[in-house]
Formats: sequence, structure tokens, C-alpha cells
Amino acid sequence: MDGIKYAVFTEKSIRLLGNNQYTSNVESGSTRTEIKHWVELFFGVKVIAMNSHRLPGKGRRVGPIKGHTMH
Repeated sequence: MDGIKYAVFTEKSIRLLGNNQYTSNVESGSTRTEIKHWVELFFGVKVIAMNSHRLPGKGRRVGPIKGHTMH
């Protein structure tokens, strides 16, 4: 269970709990199959479908130089 950091509790995630859909933050290098395996082991359920995404980095600018931070 090293990969799953913590559960996310927002208005949307609490609303999704009624549909047995859960949200959590995981390690950034985790793959979909690893996350699915962790959830099945920890909660003892069969994962039917899963969504995941990586947040884009924020744009930063120092004078004339433009760049971005890591996600």
C-alpha cells in the first residue's frame, strides 16, 4: 500500500461515494495496473473500471524566460 497516499474528500468525491466510486491520491510514477492491483488487495473488491490522470505543470515566468514546473 505504498502507492496510495490518501483519500480525497471534496464535494464531488463525496457525491461519487453514493455510486461506489472512490478518489485518492497515489504516487506520481504509478501505472494504472499497479493502482488497480493495490485497490483490489486493500479493499478486497473487484475493480471494474478506473480513471486516472496526471496534472499538468504550472507555467512560470522569470523576466523574459518562460518555463513550467513539474506536475
